[in-house]
Amino acid sequence: MSQPLAIGQSAITRRTFSPQDADALHTLTGAPLAGDTVPEALINGLFSYLLGVDLPGEGTNYLKQETRFLAPAPLGDELTARIEITRLRPDKHLVDLATTCVTKSGHIIAEGRALVLARDVAGAFASTA
Repeated sequence: MSQPLAIGQSAITRRTFSPQDADALHTLTGAPLAGDTVPEALINGLFSYLLGVDLPGEGTNYLKQETRFLAPAPLGDELTARIEITRLRPDKHLVDLATTCVTKSGHIIAEGRALVLARDVAGAFASTA
């Protein structure tokens, strides 16, 4: 993390999932296939990716995630996942984030919250009011 963590800071990633991606998840987990829609686990994986790679980044430990799936995501449609810091608790090394995932047309398919322990990047906390 090159800059201090701050409320409102965000990160995004874009991904288009194929039927082969859904098949690979099914092969690994045995989870049933959902026809022509992106499995929810793959959508949650986008949030996990952002938390571990971008914000807060390396050294982040996932503690909790709540996701409400509002609509199915069609396979082959570009999805944009976004996380945004909503609260910092530097004394406990905790970061609360809002999570959203939308289709290319802007339709919200998932929203929720995540809580992470950012002990390894605690020095990156900005002062909080």
